Amino acid sequence: MNAPHKLHPEFRAEALRIGGEKVTRERIIEVFNPYSGDLVGTVPKASLDDVRRAFSIAKQYRSTLTRFERANILDKAAALLRARTAEAAAIITMESGLCKKDAVYEIGRVADVLGFAAGEALKDDGQAFSCDLTPHGKKRRVVTQREPLLGAISAITPFNHPMNQVAHKVAPSIATNNRMVLKPSEKVPLSAYYLADTLYEAGLPPEMLQVITGDPMEIADEMITNENIDMITFTGGVSIGKYIASKAGYRRIVLELGGNDPLIVMEDADLDRASDLAVQGSYKNSGQRCTAVKRMLVHRDIAAQFTELVVEKTRAWKYGDPADGANDMGTVIDEAAARLFEARVNEAVAQGARLLVGNKREGALYSPTVIDRVDPKMTVVREETFGPVSPILTFGSIDEAIAMSNGTAFGLSSGVCTNRLDYVTRFTNELQVGTVNVWEVPGYRIELTPFGGIKDSGLGYKEGVQEAMKSFTNTKTFTLPWGI
Repeated sequence: MNAPHKLHPEFRAEALRIGGEKVTRERIIEVFNPYSGDLVGTVPKASLDDVRRAFSIAKQYRSTLTRFERANILDKAAALLRARTAEAAAIITMESGLCKKDAVYEIGRVADVLGFAAGEALKDDGQAFSCDLTPHGKKRRVVTQREPLLGAISAITPFNHPMNQVAHKVAPSIATNNRMVLKPSEKVPLSAYYLADTLYEAGLPPEMLQVITGDPMEIADEMITNENIDMITFTGGVSIGKYIASKAGYRRIVLELGGNDPLIVMEDADLDRASDLAVQGSYKNSGQRCTAVKRMLVHRDIAAQFTELVVEKTRAWKYGDPADGANDMGTVIDEAAARLFEARVNEAVAQGARLLVGNKREGALYSPTVIDRVDPKMTVVREETFGPVSPILTFGSIDEAIAMSNGTAFGLSSGVCTNRLDYVTRFTNELQVGTVNVWEVPGYRIELTPFGGIKDSGLGYKEGVQEAMKSFTNTKTFTLPWGI
């Protein structure tokens, strides 16, 4: 790894996007490549006045875009992004350390989000109700329509999917004619600016999306308490999410707060297929997904064979320079994160777990890692370990598997490997999660479908384009005489 602070050849000096203007500030945040240490960009540190101005503009602006016009902007942005996949993916890789394969895949997902939002924008999801349904009914009809919020939407996004997390906030906002002020993670802000500029190029009025970067210690409270905010949508850590809930007051909030997702492998499972899912679910995106496989719960009768396959496939997983297209995995977000994973694995081993492969660290580069003989009380599985670590735990019955899966504070998603319908039925009904995926990784979904968790994973409100559009609107009813 190279010495830090060298200027990256694709260095980007960004400005705030406020009301159609590019606003620079003397105070900046530097963005470094986690692998090389190169300086890849700078973004301004917004002041409180910058944030307040952005929300004031957002509150006052009223979009008159038709459904067709909104859909057209989103479709055009998706087409622009697909045509520029290599360029957009390179920005993700250089600021986040995600490997080229993962970055290219993410751009495809972002284009999907935009495309689905375009399709949903064209749908009129209003309802009609007859009123002559009871003895005291009338010959009237109740009709509903969805309208954008009166105030602004405040969106705060994390580092792990630098552009797709942003798209999942922005696209539904555009589709519903709302106005959003976005604060991306200060660790990966360049991708958010790139997406915003692509949308402006596609015809989006700049008042409908403004982008603010800054020090969370300075501006975070304003992002959740500003008088012009009607709704806060946040993806990130539990402690921050609960802080937002405590401060938001009389505002709508949607919180997606991470997970501790199991892959449950029953005694009847095809182990080659299950171990493929285990490895992909653990190491894609460097394990930095709220829906990554964080725990492998394996029936003890097949645990030895399953573990052998996982170790073999982990050894084959290529990791290293994120810019090398041959690698399956790059770095984690920074050296501090890599040190945390290393420490948690070391702690587990000291408490009786067995290290089978990995736990090698160089800066922010952390190897895919497998440990077994893991106890549910160990920190590595009790807490969310947000990196490429595969802890294997064993159980003896489906009752024990369900209890183990439900035995954490989180409740986001899960994957189940079994062909028995009675098992599938019980897992679907009894796992305390937002999603149960049979013969898939916990993270499987399409960008349109409902996504979200319960317990410490969120308040039960869903993301995904369709559900987000519902959250981003007010439903109005009107009634009229109806003679038949």
